[in-house]
Amino acid sequence: MILKPAPTPGDTEWFTHDRFGLFIHWGLYSLPARHEWMKYSEEMSTEEYEKYFKHFDPDLYDPNCWADAANNAGMKYFVVTTKHHEGFCLWDSKLTDYKATNIPAGRDLLTPMLQAFRSRNMRVGLYHSLMDWHHPHYTVDRHHPMRKNEDYIEKDRERDITKYIEYLHGQTRELLTQYGKIDILWYDFSVEPSERFAGKGKEIWQSEKLIRMVRELQPGIIINDRLQIDQDIKTPEQFMPLEWVKVDGKPVVWEACHTFSGSWGYHREEESWKSIETLVKMLIDTVSKGGNLLLNVGPTGRGEFDERALACLEGMGKWMKYHGRSIYGCTQAPDEFTCPGDCRYTYNPDKNRLYLHIFSWPFRHIHLKNFDGRVEYAQLLNDASEIKMISHKNDGGGHCDVSADSSTLTLEIPVKKPCAEVPVIELFMK
Repeated sequence: MILKPAPTPGDTEWFTHDRFGLFIHWGLYSLPARHEWMKYSEEMSTEEYEKYFKHFDPDLYDPNCWADAANNAGMKYFVVTTKHHEGFCLWDSKLTDYKATNIPAGRDLLTPMLQAFRSRNMRVGLYHSLMDWHHPHYTVDRHHPMRKNEDYIEKDRERDITKYIEYLHGQTRELLTQYGKIDILWYDFSVEPSERFAGKGKEIWQSEKLIRMVRELQPGIIINDRLQIDQDIKTPEQFMPLEWVKVDGKPVVWEACHTFSGSWGYHREEESWKSIETLVKMLIDTVSKGGNLLLNVGPTGRGEFDERALACLEGMGKWMKYHGRSIYGCTQAPDEFTCPGDCRYTYNPDKNRLYLHIFSWPFRHIHLKNFDGRVEYAQLLNDASEIKMISHKNDGGGHCDVSADSSTLTLEIPVKKPCAEVPVIELFMK
């Protein structure tokens, strides 16, 4: 028996440099505009859901506008839902009729999107759901829209999940052989068992076989962790980890995925949208713990980013224009650097620069313990204006009234907060 060599891991060097990406959830669910899981939550049959397939006509779709909005926001890569749980495909798959070329728009929606983002030097990633509520051989589980429909469940005995798995692997092959270099493959997700239904995990998905095929077709591609076999990145969703994500006690490459509001797909009446300041703080906090942020937009049924999403992207772009170098190429600061309260550090090891992100602007002084003699120069990042440094070895108590030992370095800051959601002080380390 000839053993094949182990698959080569993905190239995460660019990924941990770029730090900030765009997630796009777009499908038939943009028409009902009330959450991408609405087929599940409203227990809709495929026949009831068919009206969205018949009427999905994104006539205002211009992927160049999407790519411009992401690029101007400071994002360096994007990941798009080629197929979500509903089963609808954005590309011209030869394995199904449930695809974009058969909707009123009558065209492949994926190809021009990839072209638009690549033309702006952005890396491209493809999301692909492991679940499929439309496929005739996909069996019922705890997340299926028909989980309470006894007649539908009874017909499971006629369904052959292995035929669906062939379809899953076949569509993966299509995506990785017909659309050029793909930088990220983002699978979603394995299903836990319930009292009534079996789960679906790495044995059902044939994850080892699938991963090997992906690696052979696209060497260097980044694969996430949702095939129940850890690969290149961990993907915490809709929460902020307390620290650098670890596996078996060792730090790993990770990416937090978040929405602007509570929904991934376009949700017309969703009102819990995060402020630009909150979004900027989430990006900073993520990078300060060695992670990436993948921030989601759900385009409308006509193919546009709605005004709320565009406003958020524009606001983040304004901050990134002046503070991007505290994000790109940065990571968690070495443990030896104690961060002041209500602040976050990021660190660029190549340039030996430490970035102090000030979440709450204090009055006149910021005290850095054990920093005396370690900083060559300090400046506000937004305008490169100098920040004076006070050494307590030589101060004599005249510049600031503080109980600080001689190892403390005090930064003298303006009384008025700079015009930025989160001001940043750049510290050039010796």
